[in-house]
Amino acid sequence: MAHVDIEADIDLTGATLVEGLPGAGLVGKIAADHLVDTFEMPCVGGLHCDGIPEVAVYHSDDSELMPPVRFYADADQDLLVLQSDIPVSPQRATGFADCVTSFVVEHDITPFYLSGLPGEKDGTPELYGVASGDAGGRLDEAGIVPPRQGGLVSGPTGALLSQAQRQDLDAVGLIVETEAQFPDPESSRVIISGGIEPLTDLEVPTENLVERAEEIREAREQLAQQMQQADEESSQAQPLRGFQ
Repeated sequence: MAHVDIEADIDLTGATLVEGLPGAGLVGKIAADHLVDTFEMPCVGGLHCDGIPEVAVYHSDDSELMPPVRFYADADQDLLVLQSDIPVSPQRATGFADCVTSFVVEHDITPFYLSGLPGEKDGTPELYGVASGDAGGRLDEAGIVPPRQGGLVSGPTGALLSQAQRQDLDAVGLIVETEAQFPDPESSRVIISGGIEPLTDLEVPTENLVERAEEIREAREQLAQQMQQADEESSQAQPLRGFQ
C-alpha cells in the first residue's frame, strides 16, 4: 500500500518542501542534493508510492541500504527535501502524486515543485514561477515573474502541480531554462538563488555548485542517459503551441 515512512521524531507541521525529482537538466535533483549536502540534512524517511520501483539504494563508503526516494529534514529551518536517485514512472504519476499530496495535506506543508524548461540559454537562465492556492502572493513578494508564454509541466512534477491546483493547495512551481540533454548545475544555482532563497529567507551558498559543475555533470551523466533512453523526462516544462 502506498505510504510515507517518517522514522525520525520530528514535527513537520508547516514545513516547506523542496521536491528534487529527476527531470530536464536534472535541475531539481541537483538543487535538492545541494540543499541536503549544504545543510547536512539527515534522512528522516522514505516514500513507498506508485511509480517508484522496488529497489534498494546504497551509496559509496556506506553499507546502509536506503529507499530510492527519501525525505531529508532540517528542523531548525522547517525545511524538507525530497531526494530521488531514480526516475519516477511518468505512466504512474497520478498514483505517485496522490501519495505525496496526501502527506503534504496531512502536515500542512507548502511544497516547491521544480522543473526545467528545455531550450537554448542566452546568458543567465531565466527563472519563472507559477502557483496554486494563495501562493501566488509569495511569488510577487519575491519578485519571481510568471512565464513569458503559456505551457505545461509534464511527468510526476506536473502531476504534483495538477493535484495542488485541483485541491486549491498553496504550492509553488519554479521553472528554469535549462539544457535538455545534460545535467545543468548553472540552472540549479539559479533556481536556488533566484527562487528558493527569496521565498524562504534561507541563505544557501552556491559558489561551490558552480565550481563543481563539471564534476556534477559527470556524476549525473548516467542518470541523464537513463532518462533519455526512456524517451520520457520525469519532469519538464514545455510551451504550448497554437492559440491560447
